Amino acid sequence: MIGDDDHARVRRSYDTVAAEYWERIGDELAHKPLDRALLASLVEQTDGRGPVADLGCGPGHVAGWLAGHGAGSVGIDLSPAMVEIARREHPAAEFRVGDLLRLPAEDGEFAAAVALYSVIHLEPSELHGAFEEMRRVLRPGGLLLVAFHLGTGTRHLAQWWGHEVDVDFRHLEIATVAGRLADAGFTVEATIERTNHPQEAPTRRGYLMARRAG
Repeated sequence: MIGDDDHARVRRSYDTVAAEYWERIGDELAHKPLDRALLASLVEQTDGRGPVADLGCGPGHVAGWLAGHGAGSVGIDLSPAMVEIARREHPAAEFRVGDLLRLPAEDGEFAAAVALYSVIHLEPSELHGAFEEMRRVLRPGGLLLVAFHLGTGTRHLAQWWGHEVDVDFRHLEIATVAGRLADAGFTVEATIERTNHPQEAPTRRGYLMARRAG
């Protein structure tokens, strides 16, 4: 489990950049056609059977997109400042403060979930626990879409857009994430890789669509 110091570092860093993050990232889905297609596929497959969770929701733009496309959505983020912006900007969705290893949600509360670039702040050894927690809050057969930066190693930021922060971004390999998902009780149904868009950091991106088994 993530230590309290790591929780505090990540939370403080995102609290610090929350307003600028919203200004820079809040409309990113407009230039991410693949992300929109994957989210639309998830909404279609969920088909009104329950809410969709956005785990590590940041300023709420994905949860807001889901709400605007017919899905009840609940965004969860470690940063209270991010959640405050999300509630202001996306009133059609619900938002909660919480982290990936102790999700503020009931067992089986969600029909589906997305975790877009949120597991990158976990140690690789902590992925299994996070995915077990995601499995807990999903209904049997529920879908999970995970996205992350591909590769190995860790990038540490002490300055982010001119703000002092203390946060790590971990690159992950497809096989590592797929293995942790399988160990936590998921069946991976689709794997996608892509290059970065011009507006993004220059990293390859990986997506896994997985289904809760049982």
